[in-house]
Amino acid sequence: MAKKKNTSEFPKWNYAPAPESTSHIQLKDRYDLYIGGKWVKPLSKKYFKTINPANEKTLAQVAYANEKDVDKAVKAARKAYDEVWSKMEPSERAKYMYRIARLMQERAREFAVIESLDAGKVIRESRDVDVPLACNHFFYYAGWADKLEYAFPNRKVSPIGVAGQIIPWNFPLLMAAWKIAPALAAGNTVVLKPAETTPLTALKLAEVIHDAGLPDGVVNIVTGYGDTGAAIVNHPDVDKIAFTGSTNVGKIIQKAIAGTGKKATLELGGKSANIIMDDAPLDEAVEGIVNGIFFNQGHVCCAGSRLFVQEGVADKVIEKLKHRMDSLIVGDPLDKNTDIGAINSREQLGMIHKYIEIGRKEGATMYQSNCELPSSGYYCAPTLFTNVAQSSIIVQEEIFGPVLTIQTFRTTDEVIQKANNTPYGLAAGVWTDKGSRIFNVTTKLRAGVVWANTYNQFDPASPFGGYKESGFGREGGLHGLSAYVKQNEYGTVRSVENV
Repeated sequence: MAKKKNTSEFPKWNYAPAPESTSHIQLKDRYDLYIGGKWVKPLSKKYFKTINPANEKTLAQVAYANEKDVDKAVKAARKAYDEVWSKMEPSERAKYMYRIARLMQERAREFAVIESLDAGKVIRESRDVDVPLACNHFFYYAGWADKLEYAFPNRKVSPIGVAGQIIPWNFPLLMAAWKIAPALAAGNTVVLKPAETTPLTALKLAEVIHDAGLPDGVVNIVTGYGDTGAAIVNHPDVDKIAFTGSTNVGKIIQKAIAGTGKKATLELGGKSANIIMDDAPLDEAVEGIVNGIFFNQGHVCCAGSRLFVQEGVADKVIEKLKHRMDSLIVGDPLDKNTDIGAINSREQLGMIHKYIEIGRKEGATMYQSNCELPSSGYYCAPTLFTNVAQSSIIVQEEIFGPVLTIQTFRTTDEVIQKANNTPYGLAAGVWTDKGSRIFNVTTKLRAGVVWANTYNQFDPASPFGGYKESGFGREGGLHGLSAYVKQNEYGTVRSVENV
C-alpha cells in the first residue's frame, strides 16, 4: 500500500489539455473494495465486468460486495466517525477536502478519459462539465466546513453519522462529489456505492482520497449490483440514505427505511418541459432544445424531453431543430468532434428502442437524424416525435435517452397545465423575450429547478431537486449541506434535510 502524503503538501493546479488518446491512462485489470483506507478483496470472492459501451470491450474486473462486505464498510465508517472525523476541528476537515479537490484537478485529464470510457459520454462533456463541477463541489463545501454556525445561525449543528450513498450511471464522478462533499463538510462519514455499469471514476476517486491522506474509514467505496445497495439501505448502523436513480427504486428505499428513523434524500426521475414562446429568440432556443435533450445522450434526469412550442412559431422551430439534429455527430466518445456518444448499456439501449417503437404504435410522427452509427457499441440516433397526445406513453414516461416529444400550445394557461400534467416535477425551461412572461410562467410550474432562456446550467451553490415522483430533498448549496446535519434549536434536535 502506498504511503499517504503529508496533507500540508498541496499540489499545484494543473489544467491539462484535451485528451486525444488513452495511452496515458492507467487502468487496473482488477479493482477491489476500498474499505477502512485500504484496498481489500471482497468476502464474496466475486468480481464482475465493467465494459466500454462504445465498443463492448471489457475495461476491468470489479469486486462484487455482498452483505458482509457492506457490514465491514459500515463498521469502518462508524469507527472513523466516532473516533476521528466527528471530533476533528472543522477547519482541519476543510483542509482534507481542499486537497482532494486539488488532486482531482491535477488528474483531471485521467478522470475525464476514464469517465468517457466507462460511461460512453462525450469527452468534451467529461472534460468541460463533469470533472470541473465535481472538483468545484469539493471546493465549495470545503469552504463551508468551518462556517456551519454561520450557515445555520442561532442553532447548534451536529453531523448525522454514517451516510449510505448510492449513485447512478449517468454522471458517476459528479454524483459522487455531490454526495460525498457535503457529507464530509458536515462531519459525517460515508459508504458509497457507484452504479455497476460505471464504477471506475468512483474507484479512481478512492485513489485520490487515499493520496490526500483522508483518515481511514471516512470514505468507503463498495461496488456491486442492486443487492449491494440494498445491504447499505437496510444496515442498522447507517443513519442517512442519499440516493439518485429511478423513481421505482426510490419507492423501494422509502418503504425499506420506513419506521427506522433513518434520514433520506431521494433525487429520482423526471420528464421535464421545455417551453418555447412565440417571442423567443428561436436560434438560441433551438440550441437550448438540443442541449436540453441530447446532452449526455439524454441520460439526464432533468432532460428537457417534452418540448412545448407556441403554435405561431411551431413549424419554424421544428424545421430549425431537424436541421440542427442532422448536423449532430454520433460516434466515438473520445473523438473531440463527437456530439452524441454511446448509450450507457445494452439494457438501456433496448429500453430506448422499446419506447421508440411504442411511439410509432401510438401513431406519433417520428423523425431521426440521418447519421451513420458505429458498427459496434450501443448507439442511438437523435429522435423526435410530433403529433403526440398528452396521454401518450412517450410523453408521460421517462425514456432516459435522446428522444424528444413535441407538442404545440396556444395560450400560457394551456402550456402550464400541460407542463404540470406529469407524475414528475424535477425541472423545466422557458424561452421568451419578455421578463413578465418568465415570472408568470416560472412561478406556476411545479418543478424544483426552472431555467429561463437557457438549460442545464449547474453550480455547486445552487440547490437541485424536485417534487412529486422526482423525489424530495435538495443537493447543492446550503440546502444540500442541511441534508447532512441535525440542528438543535432551543433544546430540540431536528433534521432540516427535506426543506
